Amino acid sequence: MIFIFLGAPGSGKGTQATLTAEKYRLTQICTGDILREAVQRKDALGLKAADYMTAGKLVPDDLVIDIIEQRIERANCKRGFLLDGFPRTIEQAKRLGKMLKQRNRALSEVFYIKVEEKQLIRRLTGRRICPQCSKLYHIEFNPPKRDELCDICHIPVVQRKDDSPEVVLSRLEVYRQKTEPLVKYYQKKDMLIPVEGNGKVDEIFREISQKIDGFLPGN
Repeated sequence: MIFIFLGAPGSGKGTQATLTAEKYRLTQICTGDILREAVQRKDALGLKAADYMTAGKLVPDDLVIDIIEQRIERANCKRGFLLDGFPRTIEQAKRLGKMLKQRNRALSEVFYIKVEEKQLIRRLTGRRICPQCSKLYHIEFNPPKRDELCDICHIPVVQRKDDSPEVVLSRLEVYRQKTEPLVKYYQKKDMLIPVEGNGKVDEIFREISQKIDGFLPGN
């Protein structure tokens, strides 16, 4: 089984990808994590990625694809894996298809977590983090117990720069331009499974599980 999880920032696709990986014993490949891991390894690809990341630049498509290709060769991807944060563009999607074909493998399904933009902004701008222990909160959905102080460290929680209204709007615009076209791309290939992402985490996961169970051998 090889899955892609698509969705805008704040859609909860990372949470659903993690739950799916745990239930079906798949390896979760998150672009950000494997880039940081490659940098820590200090191999040839990692050193190239580090140059871009240190300078605050986007890592080029070719380099990201090379690192993904290196990652899926590992033993823990043989049974199956899911991609969270990749592909981000149609060009990356095409390269992924070729990469899998060369290995006689194929993409199973693409789960698209749909959430209205107003809700995305509400989720992202409301997030807070403890600067000391990194515990995450949300001022509306999961607030600290008192006075916007971390429940553990008892110091004020803060909003990350990425979650400020200006940056959130910018991130969503980049998503619309670069990544949202993947929805139609995979829809044309009859691989897209839209999932309503406005409900509770367990309800959304139940729907995803039912879809996966439906096309497992023997069902």
